[in-house]
Parts: sequence; structure tokens; C-alpha cells
Amino acid sequence: MLTAAALTTFAAFSSGRAADQTPKLLTEHLMIDAVDPGIKLYVRNKRPEGMTQFTAQKTLLFVHGATSPGEATFDFPLEGLSWMEHIAQRGWDVYLVDVRGYGRSTRPPEMDQPAASNPPIVTTDVAVRDVGSAIAFIMQRRGVSKLSLVGWSWGAVIAGAYTADHNDKVDNLVLYAPVWLQAPPPAQTAPPPLGAYVAAPPTRERLQAGAPDDRKRDLIPEFEAWAAAAIASDPVGSKQTPPVLRSPAGVFQDNRNYWQAGKPYYDPAQIKVPTLVIVAEWDGLAPPEGAQAVFRKLPSGPDKRLVMLGEGTHLLMLEKNRIQLFHEVQLFLDRARLTN
Repeated sequence: MLTAAALTTFAAFSSGRAADQTPKLLTEHLMIDAVDPGIKLYVRNKRPEGMTQFTAQKTLLFVHGATSPGEATFDFPLEGLSWMEHIAQRGWDVYLVDVRGYGRSTRPPEMDQPAASNPPIVTTDVAVRDVGSAIAFIMQRRGVSKLSLVGWSWGAVIAGAYTADHNDKVDNLVLYAPVWLQAPPPAQTAPPPLGAYVAAPPTRERLQAGAPDDRKRDLIPEFEAWAAAAIASDPVGSKQTPPVLRSPAGVFQDNRNYWQAGKPYYDPAQIKVPTLVIVAEWDGLAPPEGAQAVFRKLPSGPDKRLVMLGEGTHLLMLEKNRIQLFHEVQLFLDRARLTN
């Protein structure tokens, strides 16, 4: 039997050894060509230092949502760790990409003009092409024939649509807070016209819709720091008074043309790869009912999963219960890898 002092010493030794075994990560910042001439896309890569062998089963790309770029979504460190780092530390070669108009990727010229001067830019069609460009770059760079995709919100639409058309290039698919059919606004109220882009600061009211008001701050006390980081990713909007985050309005046009009109943008039945659909209980932007509808439309089989996590909103990856999300996704990715 170990004494209390010995147990303390052993625990400290074990903790130190575990910390020593956490691999150091390398980070690369890349600008790649989109399939459309003149467009450059920002791609970030994180992987364990010393990693020299790359496989399709341990390569992953994150796809961001409608307003925030990938780095503010998947690589924003909370308590010293981002979701991107969490996966990379487990031996994965992890990427994120910013669609044009977001983050460090090319800003279309319409974003240099007043929003009302042009119609919405960067629709989902365009975003799927940009993500396809990033996938082709990663596969060529690493000599792999496929990779895993994790899409959040609008990113789940992009990743789902890409997979439906390119099952041969996707190893595993994670649809986190997927957008699905929405109730249209009341007929008597005509929706306001959309310009080329929207400009507004991130707000709790919108992004944490669905959570009890008295729980929002408790769920994500770092919201203001994250919002500041998201705004800082916009070199023009961040210098305005007050500062705003500008993002293309094509996704909002697609919401009207597809989701609010009862027309899915893609058909989940065409997805033939292992798929995890995961959503938070209090997600008011992409409610659990939508995730359940996507899940039901996937082909039947043992390789699809539906998970709903308690006490979380659309921003679960930044909230205090985010490790539950990380663990569930990691379990799916690693289990799928072991059974392939």
C-alpha cells in the first residue's frame, strides 16, 4: 500500500510525465490558390513536431461558419488549448481554411465598397469551391487520397454538400450544429434587402440564442475576448467606430433561397461515409430538430451517429462544456479510424 505522501509524489510524477508526453505542435500559415483565378485562401496547419508520415486516416480539415473565420472558431485558445490543438496533440495533421471574404483570405472587391452597392457575395456554391481547393491542396501536399472534414453551422452545409458529391475524397464527416430547413419569416413582413456583406459585432443575443438568459455568461465568460479576436480578423471593420466584423452575405441569401424556402441545399442521402451529427441542447440557431432531420436522411448503417450535448449553445466549442464536444468528436474520429 502507498502512503498519502507516496500517492502525492506518484500523482505529481504521473502528471509531469503526461505533460512531457504531450507533443509539441508545429504551426504553418499558408496562402494557396483557389480554383478561381486571383483568389488566395488562407490555410493553417497544426501537427505534432517531428511528424513525418501522413495518412488519410489522421488528416483533418475544419470548415468555419457564416460570420467568423476559421482561426477565431477552431484555433482560439481557452485555458491554453484550442480545438485544433486538441486534435493535433492526438497525432493528427490538422488544417483550417478561410473561405474568400473571411479572415486572411482574399477579400472580394465588393467589400471595399458600401455593402448596399452590390448584391450578396460568396454564396455556398463559391464556398464549396474554396473548400474543394483546400482539400485538393492538402491531398497533394501530403500524398493522401482523402481526409476527414469537420464543419460547423454553415460549414456543416459546405462540408456536407462537398461530401455528397465527393465521397471518395472524405474519410469521416462531422456535422456540428448543422443548418437545416427553417421556418420562413412571417409573410406580412418583407425581408430587408441584402447587400454584398454584413457588418456587425458578434453578440451573445444572436450566437447564444436558446440558452436561458441567466446562464449565458456562465457558459462562456470569455465571450468578449473571443468577440474581440473575431473582430480583429477583419482589417477594415476592426478600425471602424464602433468596430465591426464584416462577412459576405451570400450565406444569408442562400438561407432565403433554400432553407427558409423549404429546399435543402444538398441531399444527406448522398453521403456514403461515416458521419457524426452533433448538436447542443440550447442551440437556437441550428436547433437539435434540424440535426435530427439531417441524421434521419443519412443512409442507414452502423457508421452514422447522432449526439446531443447538454447545456451548450451554437458556440459550444468556446463554452465551459466544450471538452464534451471535443471528446465526442475525437471518439468518433478515432473509432472510425480503427474500424476502417
